[in-house]
Amino acid sequence: MNAEFIEALLEIEKEKGISKDVIFDALESALISSYKKNFGSSQNVEVEIDKVTGKVGVYANKTVVEDVENEYLEISLDDAKHIDNKYQIDDIAKVEITPKNFGRIAAQTAKQVVIQRIKDAEREVIYDEFINRENEIITGMIQRISKNNVYIDLGKTEAVLPPTEQIEGEEYEQGDRLKLFILEVKKTTKGPQIVLSRSHPGLVKRLFELEVPEINDGIVDIYAISREAGSRTKIAVHSKDPNVDPLGACVGFKGSRVKAIVDELNGEKIDIVIWSKNIAEFIANSLSPSKVLKVEVNEKEKSALVVVPDYQLSLAIGKEGQNARLAAKLTNWKIDIKCESQYEGEI
Repeated sequence: MNAEFIEALLEIEKEKGISKDVIFDALESALISSYKKNFGSSQNVEVEIDKVTGKVGVYANKTVVEDVENEYLEISLDDAKHIDNKYQIDDIAKVEITPKNFGRIAAQTAKQVVIQRIKDAEREVIYDEFINRENEIITGMIQRISKNNVYIDLGKTEAVLPPTEQIEGEEYEQGDRLKLFILEVKKTTKGPQIVLSRSHPGLVKRLFELEVPEINDGIVDIYAISREAGSRTKIAVHSKDPNVDPLGACVGFKGSRVKAIVDELNGEKIDIVIWSKNIAEFIANSLSPSKVLKVEVNEKEKSALVVVPDYQLSLAIGKEGQNARLAAKLTNWKIDIKCESQYEGEI
C-alpha cells in the first residue's frame, strides 16, 4: 500500500462519511488474519499501518526473558536491548517480522476490507438515519412491484410497502410518488430493512401535521384517530387556544387543507370532530355527520346509548356499521345507537 491508498481513504471518508480510522482498524484485523493464514499462527502478532505513507508493518509481541524456551513468544533480554535499550525482563517487546511479499497480500486484503467496510458503514449510516425517523412521514417513488410487495426508492436506500400495509383498492404503478409512514426499521444480515405503510392511522396524523400549521405548532392537538384505510377516517382534535377553532384550522380556507389530505389518500373520507372532556359530548361529536339527540353514558362499563332522529339512524350507523364502528374506536367506548321512536317506545 502507498500514499495513494491513504488519499483514497480520505476521499472515502469525505464522500461516504466513513471514518478512515474505522477502515484502518478493520484492515489491521484483516491483515493479522492474512498473516496467520499465510505465515503460521503460532505468534502473537499485530499489524501497524503508517497513516501517512501507507507502509504496513507486522510485529510479533514477545515477552522479554533470561532464557528463551519458545522463540515465537519470547525474546532474550540481549536481543530485546538491540531493538530498544529500555526493555527489561517481563516487558513485551515488539519485533518486526514483516515478510518481503507481504505488501502484495496487504494490497489485496485492503481492497476487500475497504469494499466490505464501505458496504457495512453505508448500511449503518442508513440504519442510524432511519431508526430515528420511525413514525415519521416520507416521500418516495415506486421503484418496482414484486409478489405484491411495493418497493420504494428513498434515494439512499430502498424500502418496502408490504401488502398488509397497503390501502385496499389503491393502485400502485412504477414511477408514482407517494407519501408514506415509516412503520419499522430493522437490522438484517442484508442491511437495514425499512417497512412503510399507507394504511396506518399515523399517516393521517402526519399529513395533518404537514398541512395544518396550528397542529405542527402545538396549538391544536390531535386527540385520537380511527381509520379504515381507503374508505374513511375519523380524527378528534381540540385547541389549547380558545381563540383558535380546531375544526376550522384543520379544514382550511374553503376546505383546502383537508382536501390536500383527501387527495393524497385518493379520496378517503375524513371526518374531523371536536374532542371534549365531557364524554357524552365527545361521543355525540364522534358520530358526525349524524345529529345526536341524547347520550346516556355508563361510566362503569364505558358504554353509551345514543339516540338519533329516526331519519338519521342509517347515517349514524353508516354503511355496514362503519360510522358507529369508527366512532367507538375513536372514543374507546362501546356505543349503542337507537332512533328516537325506538327509544321512546322503550321508556
